[in-house]
Amino acid sequence: MSALTLTEPMPGLDPWTDYTLEAVTGAPGLFSLRPAENADLRLFLLDASVYVPQYAPDLTDAAEGLGLASGEAARVLVVATPGADRTTVNLLAPVVVNERTGTGAQVILNDQDYPLQAPLAR
Repeated sequence: MSALTLTEPMPGLDPWTDYTLEAVTGAPGLFSLRPAENADLRLFLLDASVYVPQYAPDLTDAAEGLGLASGEAARVLVVATPGADRTTVNLLAPVVVNERTGTGAQVILNDQDYPLQAPLAR
């Protein structure tokens, strides 16, 4: 289990900024995210490099805001929404994490053409 502090609350999850981010055993690249103050709430996040390797948003501003040094890679996670027929991922608002500092932010990609609900390929 690791702590993750967001620079501001995620939309719909105000006022929480402190979370636990846990890898799901047996599922490489799958994580659960829970507010530190509300363990009953859980989001599933997927490592974009594992599940949507073609995903390449411009995260320059987010990287600078999270204190990533030039050339330092951020972990890019996407929110997954399981459904009865399929799972979708939010490519419009990834969660960008500076693993060195344990800080992150959900970034809204306003000027980039990514869907809010992209079907996850099997």
